[in-house]
Amino acid sequence: MGGARDRTQRRRQDGRGGGLTRMKGRDAGRAAQGGRLAAIRRRLVFAGQLLFTLAVAAFLVVPAFLSILAGVTSNYFVGIRSGVTLQWVAQVLSLYGDTILRSLVIALATLAATLVVGVPAAYALHRRGGRLARVIEEVITLPLAIPGLAIALALLLTYGGMAEFRRSWLFILVGHVVFTLPFMVRSVIAVLAAIDVKLLDESAASLGASAWRRFRDVIVPNARPGILAGSLMVVTLSLGEFNLTWMLHTPLTKTLPVGLADSYASMRLEIASAYTLVFFVMIVPLLVAMQWIAGRGRPDGERG
Repeated sequence: MGGARDRTQRRRQDGRGGGLTRMKGRDAGRAAQGGRLAAIRRRLVFAGQLLFTLAVAAFLVVPAFLSILAGVTSNYFVGIRSGVTLQWVAQVLSLYGDTILRSLVIALATLAATLVVGVPAAYALHRRGGRLARVIEEVITLPLAIPGLAIALALLLTYGGMAEFRRSWLFILVGHVVFTLPFMVRSVIAVLAAIDVKLLDESAASLGASAWRRFRDVIVPNARPGILAGSLMVVTLSLGEFNLTWMLHTPLTKTLPVGLADSYASMRLEIASAYTLVFFVMIVPLLVAMQWIAGRGRPDGERG
């Protein structure tokens, strides 16, 4: 009797153990199925986001591509069948060469001015800190919130009576410096915020370095990524600025964007499109350089 009871009890235990094993197996199967469904869902979401991004990119890029294509087409209305030519680009360089050169001069002069003013200002604002520094920083960045036409109108009301200055490209330069200075200041402040400026400054001072030498040999090298990023932004924005420049220019001080608008208004479509091609040739390398510098500034783990 005792042996039969033991065998019955063992069978019951084996049955319960088998049931638990089957339940665990079903749970594991459900978990695996859930993981597969989650992976499929993630792939579908990624595919949807990728398609949406490509659609938006195509919506933005295709018009620019067609405009550039028109600039190297013999006859835009006939299409690419009319042949490919660079005669329109040559005409742009002949008609607007001085405008393009002036834009480069203004962009480089704007860069020089923002470096001389913006880098020391960023260092001083970061070093001082406090409420006053924040107020000054907000005042410097105020032009970003004001339309370019309003800034130009303010400059015209203030300095428009100076006839020689008004007719000079230096008048446009002042507007570009006002517009781009916040980008230089903010870029440098962002880099300085990531390092211990006070420690570096005090260490150099303890070695007998003067204030100018500390700034030149210690602060500027450490702020170089921000200075480079700000410089590229300043040059790019200066080359492409239209609203402010359109209000400040004279017939003798046209810049590249103003010339582009003029060519679309008064020239053949092919010439205007070739002007767009020249503009892209000047701007795109700067944008690529900005991305490259931004990538180098990231930690190794964050680089794509």
